[in-house]
Amino acid sequence: MITTSYTNGHMTESDGRGVEANQEEPQQWHREMAVDCPGDLGARTLPVRRSAQLERIRQHQEDRRRKEEEGKNRQELDLTASIRLKKLSQNPKVGIDNPTFDPIEGPGGPLGLPPNLGAPTLLELEELLMSLKQVQHCLSDGQSQEDVELVLQLVQKTDFQKAFNIHNAVAQHMNRPSPPFPHTDRAQGLAHEVQSMVHNSQHKEGLELNTLLSSPHVQAVLLAHDCVAEQEMQLEPLTPDPCEALTQWGGETVKIVRMEKAMDIPLGATVRNDMDSVVISRIVKGGAAERSGLLHEGDEVLEINGVEIRGKDVNEVFDILAEMHGTLTFILIPSSQNKPPPIKETVVHVKAHFDYDPSDDPYVPCRELGLCFQKGDILHIISQDDPNWWQAYRDGDEDNQPLAGLVPGKSFQQQREAMKQTIEEDKEPEKSGKLWCAKKNKKKRKKLLYNVKQNDDNDSEEILTYEEMALYHQPANRKRPIALIGPPNCGQNDLRQRLLSSQPDRFGGAVPHTTRNRRDVEVSGRDYHFVSRQAFDMDATAGKFIESGEFEKNLYGTSTDSVRQLINMGKICLLCLHTQSLKTLRSSDLKPYIIFIAPPSQERLRALLTKESKNPKPEELRDIIEKAREMEQNFGHLFDAAIVNTDQDKAYQELLRLINKLDTEPQWVPSSWLR
Repeated sequence: MITTSYTNGHMTESDGRGVEANQEEPQQWHREMAVDCPGDLGARTLPVRRSAQLERIRQHQEDRRRKEEEGKNRQELDLTASIRLKKLSQNPKVGIDNPTFDPIEGPGGPLGLPPNLGAPTLLELEELLMSLKQVQHCLSDGQSQEDVELVLQLVQKTDFQKAFNIHNAVAQHMNRPSPPFPHTDRAQGLAHEVQSMVHNSQHKEGLELNTLLSSPHVQAVLLAHDCVAEQEMQLEPLTPDPCEALTQWGGETVKIVRMEKAMDIPLGATVRNDMDSVVISRIVKGGAAERSGLLHEGDEVLEINGVEIRGKDVNEVFDILAEMHGTLTFILIPSSQNKPPPIKETVVHVKAHFDYDPSDDPYVPCRELGLCFQKGDILHIISQDDPNWWQAYRDGDEDNQPLAGLVPGKSFQQQREAMKQTIEEDKEPEKSGKLWCAKKNKKKRKKLLYNVKQNDDNDSEEILTYEEMALYHQPANRKRPIALIGPPNCGQNDLRQRLLSSQPDRFGGAVPHTTRNRRDVEVSGRDYHFVSRQAFDMDATAGKFIESGEFEKNLYGTSTDSVRQLINMGKICLLCLHTQSLKTLRSSDLKPYIIFIAPPSQERLRALLTKESKNPKPEELRDIIEKAREMEQNFGHLFDAAIVNTDQDKAYQELLRLINKLDTEPQWVPSSWLR
C-alpha cells in the first residue's frame, strides 16, 4: 500500500511499512530548527514587551531631551554664577539697553531668557565685535576692560574668523528640525481600511473622505511616504550597518556577512541538516536576519564568529547561537537558486475557521515557530512565500510576538483535511435534508418545516480554513441586524423580547410573510405581509427569504426585504434564527452580527428552567447541551460573539454591551461584504 504524508508541508510517499513512522517526529535531516526562537511563541498568553527597536528609539529621544534640559539648566547656572554678569544684570540700563536681561514675561523663565536658549545662537562677526565694544564701555574696572580688549584682538584675527564662520555653518545645520520618526510604513494600507469603513457611509464627510483618499495625488503621496518610512524603519539606531562581502574560503567562493543582533531580538532564521551541511531553511519576519536582508534561504552556513558549523547537528547550532549576541559574522556559501528580488507583501487579514495547535502537528516544519490559534481568531498573514506554511501574527499580539509564527497555508490545510476525510469512516448518518424545529406560539406548539438540503450539502463538502476579513464601522443610519442563535430553552427568544419591550424606538422585529388568510384583528404590513402562495413560491425561488417553512398547510417566511425595510427606518432588527439560515443571511447585503446564546452547565440550566416553572428531564438537559455543542462545532465559524446564559440579567447586559460596541468600534467582517 502506498501512503502519502506531508513531511514539513511537502508530500512524500512511502509503503505500508512506513505508515507508523510518518506519525512520529519527522526525520532529523528534514527537521527545521529555529536557532534562537523565544519560548512559547504560539502560547495564548505572552508577557507584554515593547518592540526592541521602538524601545531604543524612545530611549534615544529621552536621552536627547534630558541632554537639552541639562544644557539649558547649565546655561542658566552659568548666567547666574558669573559675578560680572550679576552686576550687569543688576544695572542693565547703564550705557545701553541689554535685551538679554530685559524682564520679559513668557516661557523663558525668571530671567526672561528666550525659549530657544538651548539652540545655537547665530551671530554675524560685526555683531560680535559691536557687542564686545558695548560691553567694554559698560565695565567700570580696568581689569575687566583689559580682558575684553584681549577678546577683541582675538576676534579680529583671521584664524578665529574662519573658525567662527565654520561654527556658524555647523550650528545652522544642527539647528534644523529633524523629521519625526515614522509611526508606520503602511499608510496606503491604512487608507484602504479607512475607505472600506466609510465605503457605504451616507454622511457627507465620509463621502468626501473616501473621494480624497481615492484621488491619484493622495495615493502618490502615501506611496512616497511608505517608501521613505520603510527605509527609515529598517535602520537600526545606534548600531553599525550590516554588510556583506564575497571572498575565497577553502577553494570555494563564500559570502561574509556581518550584522548586529541584540539580546532581545531573535535572529529569526531556521536551519536544517542536508547531509553534513547546515542550510538556512527559512527567514522569519520580525527577526534580525529579515531586517538585515543579508541571509537567504538556501545559504549554507560554514562558520559563525569563528566557530565551524559544517558537520554539526541543528541542535548543536541552536546551542551555539543561543549564547551569541552583538556582532555576528557569518561565512556562507550563497544559495545557487536565483530568486526574484523581494517585493513588499500586502498584509492579509483572515479569520480562522478551525483550531490549530502546532504541538499536535507532526508536519509543522519548525514546532518552535508554530503559532497556535483558535476558531474565530483574527490572523494577520504577512508572508505567503511558502504556500504550505504562512507567516502570521495573531490580532492583538503583534507587540508581544517578536517573531511571526508559522500557520498552515490554505491550500495545504484543505489538502490534508480532504485526505483525512477520505480515510475516515462516516460516523454520522446521512442527513435527510428536512429539519423540524419547535416554536412555541401561545397555547400550542407550532412545528415549522425548513428545507435545508442545499445548505446541508454545502456544509458536507466545504473544508473550512480561513476567511479574508476587513474592518467595518457601521454607519449611524444603517444599523447591522442582530441574529440570536442557540438551541431551544437557552433564552434567546426572551432576550430578544426584552430588548423589543425596553427600547421599542431603537429595536424592531422583521414583519414575516404568510399565505394564510388575514384575521380581523390583524393589519397587513404590521402583523404579517399577507401574500398568495404563488407569490410566496416565486420569492422563495428567487432566494428572497432568510428562512421559510410550512405550518398547517400555510407558508411562513422572513424575507431580506422585511429586514432591510426596518434598517432603512434607522432601527436595529432583532432576529432569532436557526443555524441553517445563517448562510442565506450572510450572503445578503445586510451585514448581520451573529451572537450565539450558549447554555450553562447542566445543573445551572436545570435551575434556570425551574425558575420558569419547567421541570426538564436529565436527558432533555443533555440534549440541549449536546445540541449547543453541535451548533458551535458546525457553525461556530459564522458567530461574531457568544454569550453563556448563566443569568438572564447578566446575559441581557452583555448582549446590550455587544450591540452598543457596534456604534463605537469597527468590527472584522468578511472582505467580500465591502467589495
